[in-house]
Amino acid sequence: MEENVVRLAKPRKKGLLYLVFSRFFIIALLIALQIAFYVMLAMWLREYLPHYAIVQALFGLVMVIFLFNSRMDYSAKLTWLALIAVFPLAGALMLAYTQNNLGQRAVKKRSAELINQTKHSIAQDTETIEGLKGDPYASDDLHKYLCRSGCFPIYRGTQARYFPLGENVLEAMLPELEKAEKFIFLEFFIIEEGYMWGRVLDVLTRKAAAGVDVRVMYDGMSDLFNLPPNYTKLLAAKGIKAKAFAPMTPFVSTHYNYRDHRKIMVIDGKVAFNGGVNLADEYINRTVRFGHWKDSAVMLKGSAVASFTLLFLQMWNLTEKEAEFPDELLVSPAEEKADGFVMPYGDSPLDEEKVGENVYMDFLNRAVDYVHIMTPYLILDGELEASLKYAAERGVDVQLILPGIPDKKVAYALAKSHYAALTEAGVKIYEYTPGFVHSKVFVSDGVRAVVGTINLDYRSLYHHFECATYLYRNACIPEIEQDFQDTLAKCRAVTPESIRNEKLGYKLLGPLLKIISPLM
Repeated sequence: MEENVVRLAKPRKKGLLYLVFSRFFIIALLIALQIAFYVMLAMWLREYLPHYAIVQALFGLVMVIFLFNSRMDYSAKLTWLALIAVFPLAGALMLAYTQNNLGQRAVKKRSAELINQTKHSIAQDTETIEGLKGDPYASDDLHKYLCRSGCFPIYRGTQARYFPLGENVLEAMLPELEKAEKFIFLEFFIIEEGYMWGRVLDVLTRKAAAGVDVRVMYDGMSDLFNLPPNYTKLLAAKGIKAKAFAPMTPFVSTHYNYRDHRKIMVIDGKVAFNGGVNLADEYINRTVRFGHWKDSAVMLKGSAVASFTLLFLQMWNLTEKEAEFPDELLVSPAEEKADGFVMPYGDSPLDEEKVGENVYMDFLNRAVDYVHIMTPYLILDGELEASLKYAAERGVDVQLILPGIPDKKVAYALAKSHYAALTEAGVKIYEYTPGFVHSKVFVSDGVRAVVGTINLDYRSLYHHFECATYLYRNACIPEIEQDFQDTLAKCRAVTPESIRNEKLGYKLLGPLLKIISPLM
């Protein structure tokens, strides 16, 4: 018998009428009308401007010069050059529009202010850094780099527990939520009504009624696709403070490009969860869409939890008139008895630091024996592809586990477009035959690991707010490697023969889409 779960609205029926009268259809229609207007305007100008060709050539030349002198990734530069070559004026105008970033100027400025305001909110323990000096994996250097973009101390005294499946995460979350006395902060890319969110919401509702400060943030795409209208108001009626990040509106804007892809749960500043698991039933295999859903997460207890509290508050305050970072919320809890080091960190698309990508490349460049990776997507820029190949070519055992059943055929085709070059360099690639891998895990040499929200694709590395947990010489690292090996046992190997025999559709689609992959 199905267990009762809390729902704030009736499940929405899917169908043609639902689609036609949905918020998504209305917003998409209005945006399409705006785009049609701009196209018609361009056609009208083309007809009435006798010197159109000269204007087009000059404008295109200016944008090409801009491209060569910009700090943009070289893969993205090539994409824009290709677009401008094929569609000179339209491509140049689109580049100018995206680089002008009209939809995000205020958010970018606000984000920089909040980061500067909180850059020294959590003090780095000097003894911890001293204990890392001279270490061959240079975790102290990585700490210095991360602190360029925010306040990301490295901690001792934090227990880390690894969960190899979403079902395990939910089982651990619920009893920890029940213990909450002061606050519960949730920030998730996807929240969808159903069993998982219902179980969590039941606890949140009771805790809010008991006076606990309960706050919930989710990405605006969930607000459009997964939740009933005015869901924040429905939560507010339960005593829960709620926000949708960058909700969709009926206007063309660059702000849709940046999504909040993070998954954070913080309880009383003592316990934090981070990983790939969203609050929806497919993540715990109660809803099956792409075979078995393989995901992962970590639970932290101890001093490092303060960093996730800060990350949440920074995002929460983006839309607040007066930012609040109460000292009592950022005080690190008492250290737990634990081995090793823990360093939570975040990545923002609004600065010029490619934090997520650089941490991954640090793993590849410093690895001695192996780097084992689980990721749902493989849409690489030139630098990351070169790092993967170089690590393999110098004798490091580089292995990647990718989905065997894709959630997006386009992403699947793009991943396959990298297979030949990587495998020729010695990178070993495997596909998870039971279903979809959503884990975002790097583990190396039995001593280092990252578990978080950061995928190996342009969206995640360049356009999303992300976060992750860096683990060094921590007791759970062997468990992460064991999970990799257990998952590997359910995979098929990618070989030169399997690449040759790949479906024609993927062979054609991947190389074609690779031209525009930095824009996807």
